[in-house]
Amino acid sequence: MKALLNLFYPDLCPACTGILSQGERFICTPCRHDLPLTGFHELQQSPIHKLLMGRVPLEQAAALFYFEKKSKVQNLIHNLKYRNQEKISGQLGKWMGEELRHSDRFNDIDGVMPVPLHRLRKHKRGYNQVDGFALEIAKALNTTVVKDVLYRKKSTSTQVFLKRESRSTSVLKSFAVRQPNTLCGKHILLVDDLITTGGTVEGCYLALKQIEGLKISVAFMAMATG
Repeated sequence: MKALLNLFYPDLCPACTGILSQGERFICTPCRHDLPLTGFHELQQSPIHKLLMGRVPLEQAAALFYFEKKSKVQNLIHNLKYRNQEKISGQLGKWMGEELRHSDRFNDIDGVMPVPLHRLRKHKRGYNQVDGFALEIAKALNTTVVKDVLYRKKSTSTQVFLKRESRSTSVLKSFAVRQPNTLCGKHILLVDDLITTGGTVEGCYLALKQIEGLKISVAFMAMATG
């Protein structure tokens, strides 16, 4: 039955839309070799640290891919966010989780926190595009997902349609926390799909910094290069 379904509805690579060959899972072999991995998780000071310097005190920082417009990475993220291909989130989480698991820089993570969507945005999309990413990373690091502390109190415009200088200011006051005592003295890994200006991370930090002794590391599916 599956072979018959594949004949009429073949599995496609979400990065290039090519038909997956037998034995290929999720992303085709050429794309796996072409996707631009960053290797940030091995660096003591990554470009993410530099971007957020003086704004967010980070322990560790990682991004799986570099993001450029009209690229295969853009295809992946757009298929995830706007074309209902939710499974991409978990698959990228498995990939990232393996990278972080083999790095001793992320051994002491106490919980993985997906950047939350506003409830109206989540209702419209049907899912938070980073939930699967967070879950698979948490599995790889042998920890749990933290979803009951940070929440989005304000819905903001879709960031990709805003000018670069407007992206940060639109989200700085969008987040708040509940039950902050549950994370006192903990080290959390905050995860999101794409980092551009760092405004979303800074907004999360402004809400989370009230938690005593909290340490923050970050991981993204991709980091924009321009």
